[in-house]
Amino acid sequence: MTAEIISVGTELLLGNVANTDARDISEKLSELGIDVYYHTVVGDNPRRLTKAVEIAKSRSDIIITTGGLGPTCDDLTKQVLAQAFGRELYFDEEEARRIRSWFEKHRSIKMTDNNLQQAYLPAGCTVFRNEVGTAPGCAFQAEGVHVIMLPGPPNECNAMLNNFVVPYLRKLSRDVILSHTIRVFGEGESSVESKLRDLMNSLSNPTLAPYAKEGEVMLRVTAKADTAEEAEAMMRPVVKQVQEILGDIIYGIDVDSLEQLVVELLSKQGLSLSAAESCTGGLLAKRLTDIPGASKVFKGGATVYTNECKSALLGIDSRLIEENGAVSAEVAVEMACRIRKKLGTIFGLGITGLAGPEGDGFHDVGTVYVALAAEKGCFLRKLQLGNGGRDRIRTLSASSALDMVRRYLTGLPV
Repeated sequence: MTAEIISVGTELLLGNVANTDARDISEKLSELGIDVYYHTVVGDNPRRLTKAVEIAKSRSDIIITTGGLGPTCDDLTKQVLAQAFGRELYFDEEEARRIRSWFEKHRSIKMTDNNLQQAYLPAGCTVFRNEVGTAPGCAFQAEGVHVIMLPGPPNECNAMLNNFVVPYLRKLSRDVILSHTIRVFGEGESSVESKLRDLMNSLSNPTLAPYAKEGEVMLRVTAKADTAEEAEAMMRPVVKQVQEILGDIIYGIDVDSLEQLVVELLSKQGLSLSAAESCTGGLLAKRLTDIPGASKVFKGGATVYTNECKSALLGIDSRLIEENGAVSAEVAVEMACRIRKKLGTIFGLGITGLAGPEGDGFHDVGTVYVALAAEKGCFLRKLQLGNGGRDRIRTLSASSALDMVRRYLTGLPV
């Protein structure tokens, strides 16, 4: 089956809002073995939306829309889709009660009459309950096309996608489609792809496909079979081959992120971690504390962005900084060792470097030192990340720190 995603909202065309819904839906559809051939973005204009729907009807088995389901006068997606497929809108009393109940629970937000506009739905549709907002989604089949409408806010769209749309789409196929994700850190997409090219070209079912993520690579192995057991059996040798080819740059199978893995490893071993960050500005701490349960293992950290902070908060001798420079192996090691001692943790991380856009006269932008202080001593990485932007340098620096911890905890060379 092929799908087209139509994202509705003038704010998307103007660039005021990033279209993350289309990305998230595409990722989920690929896991289900559904090919997405087109992304369309259209403003809050009924004539242009009608034209986009007519084009999508002619070339796709599934049309998924996001946005335009709210209470305001420019929320016209349901009206346009219903008219395009000859469906009447009816007032869903159950959804109206749910909307009223939502406002009763959120008393700080006043309900107005136009909120009940959201309870109008196409006749004969399957209703998708909105568990985090007010606008319900829905699905129906007409003229040989499956039509799915989802709300625009990403948290609402994702919750509905996972809880209702995925089960709905699974019922459209008798096949069982399963996937495993292989997470890689330490080499870029082109390098990973070159190592796996022959294997990828030799496969048809299961398939192996690479996806570039921020600072890492994700590989997805997908199989289609009559049963889950058959699909798993088909994927098992492919996953093993990938592991043999890539080795220890694979940090996990079916894990969400490096930070999730590190928190799990620390938790299982009853160990603790702290961090002193300069150029990353607290990004490492943020990523760790995004993981539920991280407080059991991550005891805290310090953002020591200036030389004065490094001395005042960590007690690093100012002469050491003057002699070696803030961006140096010596300072990174001191940061890691001192935060470890101050917070009484098993591990301490220190990150210092140049995120740009300007250098310091001695180092190139993208020069970063990452140190890991542990019971067995201190480990150091010098990174040359290039001038690829501050966000990229910070992300890769924080990921390198997490990778060092991951390697230490799994007995790999740090």
